[in-house]
Amino acid sequence: MGGMFFGTPRFANSVPFFRFQRFGHGDVHTDSDHKLVVVMVGLPARGKSYIVKKLKRYLSWLGFQTKIFNVGDRRRLAGSGDAAQAGQHRPHSTGSTTGRCSGCSSPGGEAPAGKAPACQCETRHPSAFFDPDNKQAKQIREQVALEVFEDLLRWLQAGGQIAIHDATNSTIERRKALISRLKSETDMNLLFVESICNDRDIINRNIKLKTHSPDYVGIDPDVAEADFRARLRNYERAYRTIGAAEEMLDVQYCKIIDVGKKVIAYNIQGFLESQVVFYLMNMNLEPRVIYITRHGESEDNAAGRIGGDASLSPSGVAYAKALSRFIDRRRLEFAVEVEEHNRQLAQSICSSTTSSTPGACSEAESGTSHSAAAADALRLEQSLLRRRVHPGFEVWTSMLKRTMETAEYFDPQIYRVKNIKSLNEIYAGKCEGMTYSEIARQYPDEYEARQLDKFYYRYPGIGGESYADVVLRLQQVIVELERIRHSVLLVTHRAMARTLLAYFMDIPTTHMPDMELPLGYIYACEPRPFGNHLRVWRYVPHLDDFEEVDSASAIRIRYPQNPTSNDAPPLPSPAEPAYSAKN
Repeated sequence: MGGMFFGTPRFANSVPFFRFQRFGHGDVHTDSDHKLVVVMVGLPARGKSYIVKKLKRYLSWLGFQTKIFNVGDRRRLAGSGDAAQAGQHRPHSTGSTTGRCSGCSSPGGEAPAGKAPACQCETRHPSAFFDPDNKQAKQIREQVALEVFEDLLRWLQAGGQIAIHDATNSTIERRKALISRLKSETDMNLLFVESICNDRDIINRNIKLKTHSPDYVGIDPDVAEADFRARLRNYERAYRTIGAAEEMLDVQYCKIIDVGKKVIAYNIQGFLESQVVFYLMNMNLEPRVIYITRHGESEDNAAGRIGGDASLSPSGVAYAKALSRFIDRRRLEFAVEVEEHNRQLAQSICSSTTSSTPGACSEAESGTSHSAAAADALRLEQSLLRRRVHPGFEVWTSMLKRTMETAEYFDPQIYRVKNIKSLNEIYAGKCEGMTYSEIARQYPDEYEARQLDKFYYRYPGIGGESYADVVLRLQQVIVELERIRHSVLLVTHRAMARTLLAYFMDIPTTHMPDMELPLGYIYACEPRPFGNHLRVWRYVPHLDDFEEVDSASAIRIRYPQNPTSNDAPPLPSPAEPAYSAKN
């Protein structure tokens, strides 16, 4: 793009870094000053929460102030109010000899007059609450959805950038109400994102996960699943997909079908909207692990120098050899773990689906089943058992010698090694090859400026970079990591590892430069339905092997010694509480 990208000041913390450094100061006109409201649409158990959490994590990592507004959470909070008057709570039954509620297994007994109910059922809603013919319950649901939308708008007016309305929004009536409300706001664009899933296997797995949601805490899983399936049938009666009604109102929408296998985008015009759609086009649910490690110790590491292009030290070579052996072992172990997980899940779903027909699974297998449900369960079981770890495995390195040398010991018949310039270490400009003590002596002002704001600080000299620049540089790498269907090992550098882990583990960018990631550690991020699962291994030189360590304490944040009131942004990312020095 134009020269202004390279001419921006080294500090840009007065505005979001993504807009400032790439599109600011009149270099290119965009609509990035507009706010964006993302409204989710879709039936329950169609992956909306999965999409919402990933999208929020990506946009926050890019520097946009992003927040999720979940209607279900508000609806549960409203359970003890108007919903009680609608008579929509599960009955509080204490017919058992244990004196516990038969609905949720919580302690039974009638609540004293004027006191809150003693049972968790009193703040939950059974499937009847979602019956489209239940007018009183429908009114409550619509009221809660609009109240959450008002909260969303107030947050945007206070300085937020992207707000996500996380709800089913499955009727034309509801969507028209949201469109109408947003018309009175200026500088706010609307994007509907509808998640459609026709894959019965995925739907059944999602229903299993739903039995562990806050709506069903303490409830027998079979009872919970039956209630949720009844709820789903109620939603299906009223559900209308986005189409001509919304197109007549000239709205923007995107349909994600079967977790990205098919994507339909309509009338996408804004910059923020295009960022959202592009990201959502690159999702998949294949079992895989993203391994992230720094290169083995280099000669410059041993001397305490930053940057440069030094070769590995002898201890770095030992690490490289141990790393290839470890990945060989973990690649096979993970395949076994996935197969066992699939087997257990298939058996669980088969058991619950055919519980009313003992032996139905075995009958279906022999072709003599009289139960359509049993046949469906068997098909799911066979599908899951066929779902194997993708045989491909790639190793990505930077274009610097110390990472390429770390990857030299991987068998090229098994691993495809790629050298990617975007993974190069943050470029320190004039400070390349210096120690921090030398920088403090020769460039004291620069040294002090970096201590004040490590994220936005840009090293002096031609090509000097900041962490904000690194995020932009890694954007395409992140999208590619979301797209690929097999495991990857990234052999990279400290700033790159910090930036990548900040994305996968939802660590706020303000904490990114202060993450302690020493040499000799492997960070394994496994995508799961409700987030990325992290495991960490540490190299033990005298064993010449790796040992697993507690992941909660493996990533530590080194907070500034003397934080000032200006350190925190006025609207901190909702991700900020996710990580602290304590965990």
